[in-house]
Amino acid sequence: MTISFRSLAAALVVAGGGVLAACGAAIGEEPKVAAREPVPPATAPARPFAGLPADFVISGDQQQGGWIRGKVPAGTVCLSLGGSPVPLAPDGSFFAAFDRDAGPRAALVARRSDGSVVTRDLTIAPRGWKIEHINAARRLGGPSAAFMPRRRPELARIGAARAKDTGASGWRQQFIWPVRGRISGMFGSQRVYRGEPGSYHSGLDIATGSSGTPFVAPADGVVILAAKEPFTLEGHLLMIDHGMGLNSAFLHCSALLVEEGDTVRQGQLIGRIGATGRATGPHLHWGMKWQSARIDPILLAGPMK
Repeated sequence: MTISFRSLAAALVVAGGGVLAACGAAIGEEPKVAAREPVPPATAPARPFAGLPADFVISGDQQQGGWIRGKVPAGTVCLSLGGSPVPLAPDGSFFAAFDRDAGPRAALVARRSDGSVVTRDLTIAPRGWKIEHINAARRLGGPSAAFMPRRRPELARIGAARAKDTGASGWRQQFIWPVRGRISGMFGSQRVYRGEPGSYHSGLDIATGSSGTPFVAPADGVVILAAKEPFTLEGHLLMIDHGMGLNSAFLHCSALLVEEGDTVRQGQLIGRIGATGRATGPHLHWGMKWQSARIDPILLAGPMK
């Protein structure tokens, strides 16, 4: 169960005698938060997060595509990162992450019940992305007239899935690799066509050499999308919510072994690798997002051994 800040326009929420204040980019601004499906409200303590240290406790990987996990200072009623609200667990724990193109600095701000503010200025290390320069013009031309009528509902399903708040707690775990194999595509890699950048690779590609190889859940979660009919680009797409706005997406599957709404445990068999959708061969594309930030799965799972 998480305490999130979905109804923030009024700037205050009172629950169980505790006050959960909205953290926006600036006083008087309404924070920009994607709508999320409601979950039963957590009961806030009379003294918000009493017994915690006076300052942040943080661990993680502070670089582009990286993440942090920690606990807020005692008395915290809300938290923000770079001006955007960060959900809090009932014990004062939180998870946050940095986009592939995150800037060099971000402020982590905790507002406390006595009106004081605790700020931790974070330095985000840059990454050396794999950039391939192509001496050719980027192919022009938009999607065909037949493509978009099919694609729009797929994008709507993906957006609706990512908006779900299931209360999962996998975000607390050390992630594991869903499958072992050759990494055939790195997160963040990009092609530049005569100076014009193309889209960067938003996940990791893991090739095992054959279709049908099983893969497992990298952490606990709830299945928020299971595309039994293959999507145009992703093929059979499986998405898992790990809680706190963190989710995994597995593309190009040959088979899905779980259903939408299923609770899955770390290491549980959830699907089989394939080449459905737009794929040149059998592989598993593992993408991860925290809220709107695309993050590098290898920074959560660690090097493949």
